[in-house]
Amino acid sequence: MDPEDLRAAIPVCDRGVYFNTGASGPAPRHVVEAATEFLEHHEYASPVEEGAYPAAFETFDETREAVADFLGADPQEIALTDSTADGIARVAAAIDWEPGDVVVRTDLEHSAGVIPWWNLREQGVEVEVLDTEAGRLDLDALTDAVSDPDARLLCCNSITWNYGTQLPISTVVDIAHEHDTLVLVDAVQSPGQVPVDVGEWGADFVAAAGHKWLLGPWGAGFLYVDREVADGLTPGVVGYRSVTDTGADDLELKPGAQRLEVGTTSPAPYRGLIAAIDTVESLGYDTITGRIERLTDRLKAGLGDRLLSPREYESGLVTFAADDPEALVERLADRGIHVRSLPYPDAVRASVHVFNTPGDVDALLDAL
Repeated sequence: MDPEDLRAAIPVCDRGVYFNTGASGPAPRHVVEAATEFLEHHEYASPVEEGAYPAAFETFDETREAVADFLGADPQEIALTDSTADGIARVAAAIDWEPGDVVVRTDLEHSAGVIPWWNLREQGVEVEVLDTEAGRLDLDALTDAVSDPDARLLCCNSITWNYGTQLPISTVVDIAHEHDTLVLVDAVQSPGQVPVDVGEWGADFVAAAGHKWLLGPWGAGFLYVDREVADGLTPGVVGYRSVTDTGADDLELKPGAQRLEVGTTSPAPYRGLIAAIDTVESLGYDTITGRIERLTDRLKAGLGDRLLSPREYESGLVTFAADDPEALVERLADRGIHVRSLPYPDAVRASVHVFNTPGDVDALLDAL
């Protein structure tokens, strides 16, 4: 598959210029068909053939294997979730917190990396927020924060959702681990636009989902948990997928990340996720990142001094200043160009993916 084939397979591209993949990626037909065809089989045939539960569990197993291979992990290190926020929340609920424990996060986090720690306040967990400058993290400030003996966990993005900057995750993890602080990475802006190798990162937790840059369906998230860390977690919510044998007198949590899975959920989105991963792999990251870089360079050159994201390529997220971001987003939508406004900075963000074209970029610049 090449970018033109992918674009032709995405119905949204027939309805306008789509620059909002960082919020929700538009799925191609074959990804939706993979999900819907399996849903039909699961509901129409499997109850009287292999069985609805065996069909679902086979899909779950195949999805863990596909995600693990895609991220450089082991299937036992992958838990299937509904979304990135769901994965982060499961981690927050599984750590044995003590009063006075500190969660360190940046001021760049999406609400998925903010609200779970707020919810722990009644347990006496405190939050330290690291101030950043234009999407850049001060490593000295980070070192000071995680050197606090009470610092239990660091939460940060791999690619910041508001500036599109790439944080040096491997370096960040090394600093945190030197001070015995766990690291959770909100990586949802990475898979599908840049390669992710969780082994190189070394983080304890990596949460993501398929409905952004992977162009998969909603409802198929995934969570990587380092095996040694996973075996020390006690899930806050458990179900039949969390334990090894539901009929045993003495139940035992499953080894690895699967203990964070709970119960019955639709397997259909995960079939879509597998198809989405296959699509990215067929395109190849050289093609994907190369095209995104060329298109973002074109857009940034046209934006001039309005650009707030880095001038040099770091990701497909391009943020720029506007006098009234929400009004501008509405005006652009009226012209069939779809971007989004941001709460901080108060600006507009365009998400440029491999299915976009120079003509898309020029249409946005002309409209501006």
